[in-house]
Amino acid sequence: MFKSPRFPARVLTSAVAAAASFAALLASLAAGPAMAANFKASPEMAIELRHAQWFDGEKIQRGSLFIDDGVFTAQRPKKVNRLMELRGQTLVPPLAEGHNHNLQGAWGLERFGQDYLRDGVFYAAMLCADPAAIDPIRDQIDQAETPDVLFATACITSSDGQPLAMLQSAQPPMTLDQIVDKAVLVMDLPADVSRKWPLVRERRTDLVKVIMSYHDRPELRQQADQRGKLGVTPEVLAEVVRRAHEDQLRVVAHVESAKDFEAAVRAGVDFIAELPGYFPQHGEDPESHEIPAEIAVMAAERKIGVITATVATQLFQPAPELLARIEQVQKHNLARLKEAGVKLLVGSDLFTGDALNELHHLDSLGALDKPTLLRMATQDTPRALFPKRRLGCFEPGCEASFLVLAANPLDDLAALDKPLLRIKQGRILTQLDDVAATAGNDNTLAEGAAAHKAGGKSAKAARATKSASKSKATKAPAKNSKKSGAN
Repeated sequence: MFKSPRFPARVLTSAVAAAASFAALLASLAAGPAMAANFKASPEMAIELRHAQWFDGEKIQRGSLFIDDGVFTAQRPKKVNRLMELRGQTLVPPLAEGHNHNLQGAWGLERFGQDYLRDGVFYAAMLCADPAAIDPIRDQIDQAETPDVLFATACITSSDGQPLAMLQSAQPPMTLDQIVDKAVLVMDLPADVSRKWPLVRERRTDLVKVIMSYHDRPELRQQADQRGKLGVTPEVLAEVVRRAHEDQLRVVAHVESAKDFEAAVRAGVDFIAELPGYFPQHGEDPESHEIPAEIAVMAAERKIGVITATVATQLFQPAPELLARIEQVQKHNLARLKEAGVKLLVGSDLFTGDALNELHHLDSLGALDKPTLLRMATQDTPRALFPKRRLGCFEPGCEASFLVLAANPLDDLAALDKPLLRIKQGRILTQLDDVAATAGNDNTLAEGAAAHKAGGKSAKAARATKSASKSKATKAPAKNSKKSGAN
């Protein structure tokens, strides 16, 4: 019989917080570890791609491409290590995951890091991490064989906010003395922001995360069962944004209600971590989470990136009628934000998954067309996370990172599920030792297909496992299904 592991509290800080989400995680672990070998990177190669066709953000382009020193070049390198004759395959940039928590520590990186590479997700943002869990793994990310990851190690909440309740009930449990201003920062008043700002500066954070949760429902603060599950006020958020921007730090806001979303927009955050209303936490109508048109326009004017995070709704296992209403609101909000010109970014907030799961769920909603979805995942999101890098492009000077697909994803996004090859900054990622050899030849695609076949667990099988995990998750009552930690 599978015995539930005792996760360290710092792991739980990054783990899924809702009861259903945690049950899904345990079910995934019960299935056992993935059997596929870890990816290995070849030495950096000079590569010629003949008869290539690639996605440029709108449509398919055709021609020859050249790679040298890890970037695309205008001229053929003097010495080509690999010649690839492409016969109908399609090249797309790697995907990016804008909202997750599953790489926030050594345990998560070991358990899920290879899943990211398998799914073609090379870039990620982890949005509420304990610095003590991140410091030991900093030298293990941003490597040839690992995803490039941003960490929000400055995670700000209120004294009655998420994730305090979850951390106090963790195994082993944490006391408030172990949590407050250590695992997370607690700020109840604007004056607290100024007084505690040195704690933010010392955390080596890539992003500042601020948690809001139904700030427009003050009666919730009087309910004992909501203590440790709420968030900051708009005034605190505005002061955090002011101080962070002075220090050239970007702010991402967790929101739950439409009023939270509005407050985040008015405060001028850089990112909003999810659409409001991933689940009606307090018995409210799903339709109350619709974003007003004028707020969508304001978000576009202020260039705020909105991360979708729609697939995480499935973790709560809502009844079919409720799910239909939630998804209708998601479609409404996606269409409204797109019409306003808001930069939509892909992120799943799915602890057992990543951006590939979110992309497929967005496709199933039907609110956005396939070119838009593919551009969001392969261009808009990685560029938003890493604005100083040239990502998601095939022009000279762009990082030579891409996936080789057997078919055109604009016809069917399922083409993303089984890449023939993964190349990261001019290095081939493979699960077979001999495929990483530098000998010049033109059979790399055949080798890549063999590596994929021999790799064991395909993306399709992996998603089936995740789906089965979710189906086994405990269905929490609506009142108790609140996200209380990972955000």
